[in-house]
Amino acid sequence: MTMTPHTLPAPADAGRAPGEAREIDEAIAFNGVGMTYSTNGGRPRQVLDGVDLRLARGEFTALVGRSGSGKTTLLNMVAGLVDPTSGSVTVMGRRPRDARPHLGFMLARDALLPWRSALRNVEYGLELRGVPKAERRSVALHWLDAVHLRHAERLWPWQLSQGMRQRVALARTWALDPDILVMDEPFAALDMNTRQSVQQRFVDLWQSEEHRTVLFVTHDLGEAIALADRVVVIGGGRVVEDLKVDIERPRDLPLITLNRRYEEIYQHLRGRIG
Repeated sequence: MTMTPHTLPAPADAGRAPGEAREIDEAIAFNGVGMTYSTNGGRPRQVLDGVDLRLARGEFTALVGRSGSGKTTLLNMVAGLVDPTSGSVTVMGRRPRDARPHLGFMLARDALLPWRSALRNVEYGLELRGVPKAERRSVALHWLDAVHLRHAERLWPWQLSQGMRQRVALARTWALDPDILVMDEPFAALDMNTRQSVQQRFVDLWQSEEHRTVLFVTHDLGEAIALADRVVVIGGGRVVEDLKVDIERPRDLPLITLNRRYEEIYQHLRGRIG
């Protein structure tokens, strides 16, 4: 089924004419980015050191690396939650804070509001944007249908399985019609079978839309290769590998690990992660 997204108005302070954001070829740019934190003992801890990375519009990029390598810090910079201590980050050609209306941020935990039904959780971001009630209900129902949860619109979060909750979170993210999806281990909390199902649904949505830009953090190298067009390995605060995944789409995610090219890429990148 081909789904037509509802184009929602950005807030008045978004600083762009309608449709302008999607005319920019470079979605995200890290230019010599460094990040140093102060520890409790007063010693500085350098997390990132001279990261140069550019993501084209419509590209699906996965970041992988050991815990503490700086992957989530890079995501937080894109969302404008932290600023680099050196270098610069631009999103859709702007400072990250100014580009927030174009972002959808999804975490490992669904973070659904327990006092709202599935439908009203999907509506939440639209409500904050001031979208009229009838329109936001229509948009929310559209995306619940897209993730195969139209039947669950009136259910409370506690009545949903973890996989269903994560699909509601997907619908909530897509409902905002973001140009860029920033995802921090969004499927990590799911069991293997549920994870594959939700992964597949996400890829189906991504392919059926306008190929929104995706920046996806995962500890699972197999997941990165199965989902992304490009895998970037972060280590020692730097980009140590930047590899295109040259496996033709559409990919059968449950079977992709049997692909010989997948195995070659997997072994190469695993060696780079160390």
